[in-house]
Amino acid sequence: MTKPAVTKETGLRHFIAAASYSWAGFLRVLKEAAFRQELGFFVVSIAALALVGASVGEIVIAVLLFLGLFSVEAMNTAVEEVIDRISPEISIVGKHAKDLGSFAVTCMIAACCLYLGFVLGKHLFFGSG
Repeated sequence: MTKPAVTKETGLRHFIAAASYSWAGFLRVLKEAAFRQELGFFVVSIAALALVGASVGEIVIAVLLFLGLFSVEAMNTAVEEVIDRISPEISIVGKHAKDLGSFAVTCMIAACCLYLGFVLGKHLFFGSG
């Protein structure tokens, strides 16, 4: 009987391994200019929400939306890396995959902007009520 090429960890070792993979993924996506810009957008947005007196619930929703944006950006980067690895030449299928990933990121940016516009507008023009 042959031993599997990859040993699956269980219990606490699995948790530690998963955390290290996630950290490596964060460090990888941090190299992307788009992610760094989105991270800056997040910091400015949370500061703006705090300045207008947004509630804790409103800020939590914004954080959740931005976590969604960061997740989609990471997946988009993963798609781009895989496409570039398996199909270094330009192909219509690769282009479509990258375009779809970009569209997903754009949808999350739009969701963040719409929510921020709503909350900031509510607090700036209509009071907090």
